[in-house]
Amino acid sequence: MTIATKILVPTDLGDAAEHALDYALELARGTGGRVYLLHVVPLPAGGFSELGALSREAEARLLEAHQRAVNALAEPRGAVAMLVRRGDPRDAIPEAAEGLDADLIVIATHGRRAISRLLLGSVAESVVRTAPCPVLTVRPPKR
Repeated sequence: MTIATKILVPTDLGDAAEHALDYALELARGTGGRVYLLHVVPLPAGGFSELGALSREAEARLLEAHQRAVNALAEPRGAVAMLVRRGDPRDAIPEAAEGLDADLIVIATHGRRAISRLLLGSVAESVVRTAPCPVLTVRPPKR
């Protein structure tokens, strides 16, 4: 068994993901590992058209805004490398884990059930099935 020295934490910038980040940071402290915080911006795929799709300039501004939000989440916690990617999180998270040669993915799960999971899908479930490394799912604390 390998010690998790590279821990990838995907975030949608919500409370559940923040809890998963804190959990991963505790793991990293215990192993001497490093945490990589990943935020995936869902943007239109397949080129740019004049109708409906973002211009390259608008896309750059959107990515910068997301980068600032990720920085605001990570900076107070320290010891976090920040990554912002674009695309479908179901694909981008396993790809980032493979590119980093991550030892572990720590991902929040929202605990959706039945119809909402059927309609919305589950990013965490997809990542568990396709990740190149072990995945730890973290439920948000009960309020």
